[in-house]
Amino acid sequence: MNYIKEYEKWLNSNKIDENEKKILEAMKNNESEIKECFYQSLAFGTGGLRGVLGLGTNRMNKYMVRRATQGIANYILEHGDELKSRGVVIAYDSRHYSPEFALETALTMCANGIKAYLFESLRPTPELSFAIRHLHAISGIVITASHNPSEYNGYKAYWEDGGQLPPSVSDVVLAEINNIDVFDAKTMPKDDAVKSGLLQYIGKEVDDAYIDAVYTQAINPDVVKEVADEFKLVYTPIHGSGNIPVRAILKKSGFKHIIVVKEQEQPDGAFPTVKSPNPENKECFTKAIELAKENDVSLIIGTDPDADRMGIMLRNKEGEYVPMTGNQVGALLTDYIISAKKERGTLPENGAVISTIVSTKMTRVMAESFGMKFIETLTGFKFIGEKIHEFETTGCNEFLLGFEESYGYLVGTHARDKDSVVASMLIAEMAAYYYKKGKTLYDVMEELYERFGGFAEITESITMKGSEGLAKIKAIMDNLRKDKPTSFGDFKVKAIRDYKVGIRYDLENGTEEKLDLPTSDVLYFEMSEGADFVARPSGTEPKIKMYYLVQSDTIKNAHKTLEKVTEQVSKYFN
Repeated sequence: MNYIKEYEKWLNSNKIDENEKKILEAMKNNESEIKECFYQSLAFGTGGLRGVLGLGTNRMNKYMVRRATQGIANYILEHGDELKSRGVVIAYDSRHYSPEFALETALTMCANGIKAYLFESLRPTPELSFAIRHLHAISGIVITASHNPSEYNGYKAYWEDGGQLPPSVSDVVLAEINNIDVFDAKTMPKDDAVKSGLLQYIGKEVDDAYIDAVYTQAINPDVVKEVADEFKLVYTPIHGSGNIPVRAILKKSGFKHIIVVKEQEQPDGAFPTVKSPNPENKECFTKAIELAKENDVSLIIGTDPDADRMGIMLRNKEGEYVPMTGNQVGALLTDYIISAKKERGTLPENGAVISTIVSTKMTRVMAESFGMKFIETLTGFKFIGEKIHEFETTGCNEFLLGFEESYGYLVGTHARDKDSVVASMLIAEMAAYYYKKGKTLYDVMEELYERFGGFAEITESITMKGSEGLAKIKAIMDNLRKDKPTSFGDFKVKAIRDYKVGIRYDLENGTEEKLDLPTSDVLYFEMSEGADFVARPSGTEPKIKMYYLVQSDTIKNAHKTLEKVTEQVSKYFN
């Protein structure tokens, strides 16, 4: 893309208003800024768009939102009146311009004669996923950048099953978008859209149905009621959309003492109390820890801006509050869901746990010890959603739990994406269940390591912003593929799984075998000493992620190996 030419096109367009024109004119003598804003169009993948707010083709703004929406509208219109009549559900989170972008999305749909169901105020992403099937809509869109820093926003697109756009749809939608000039997307006045009946606001009826659907996943509600008078927990929505639904489901479950972090209770796209609204970061829980200490609480729950991810902090034996990783929470949920259902006689014989290739190896061992099936997918919850759909279609398995190491969990089939609301309910229920037995979740995690062995994991990210950063990330992956390292320090590489070409290279016997997962830019190194290393460019941020996964006889030895492998692999990149 000729970024100077594209910049001048925007600057001279009669669609640009006066304030926007002033912003563009202020760039005139800053070619590097022009380049970053215009050197490419935000990539529309199966998940949609995500980028820094601002003007330009490489920024999140109403023009790029309209263009993406027009592409989806074109696909719907090309497939007949039945799809058109079903409409599209639209939700948004607490980020800057999320309400405005959601309305722009709705008005572009309406201008194409497609009904838009727009939530009256912010809602969590999993409720959007639920609402699509609840309203029998053909598609859904949520305006969010999930856990990214405050300067970001995004646009996630879903299809009729409540999951993100399948490749068969997203590929065609991408082609449609690429054929649309950024200023040619249709729109219409809001009042006209409402009067025509094409724009319909939705709220309480869907909220109630969603909370009822989540509550059906409760396993031991009676236990909660038994300890409710004394059991307490701290919750923070981290300025996002989880505040109302998470508190609603905890109250419905019977919890009486839900202590909310007041400074982080209200929606705020600036996220003023944190550097980044990501529950993976311990600093997000600073104020929650203060509350927990004041109230003698052993469990803290936090959800991200669109409430699809959740993290927890637990009080250890020394009285300190420590974060549980996404892998540890996945292990806790796996054990609790399977063992509690088994205890109650509701565990299906064909139950299945689904996780990703970069998540802990512990849950495979746990699930299989109970006689349950364990299935791995690529990173991205859409792949877990596809498996759920497959189970429902074929009846081959019954879905128990899906999770990603990046703090995303789903229990139940009411949604097809990560759901912090159902995860919060079950984590709190699990804590109450063990509280009655005189244990904390920290105690339970230690017991799991004793039962199943030591598993330790860490994810490291290298951020490389801008066009130069993307080139560096590509070079790292290209060099790894070219070199095919046979060792990283003391760790011998036994096999390399290259998901981009779909081949597993066995370096010990020189054989190759085909991988049965879709292609993706991921390299997985199976190594000695029970250690694995995975390199994967992020699909949502300008960074490359390095995943380290270790399995050993004890958790102490696992951490020793983890420290050693991260140090020796990192030398390859220095």
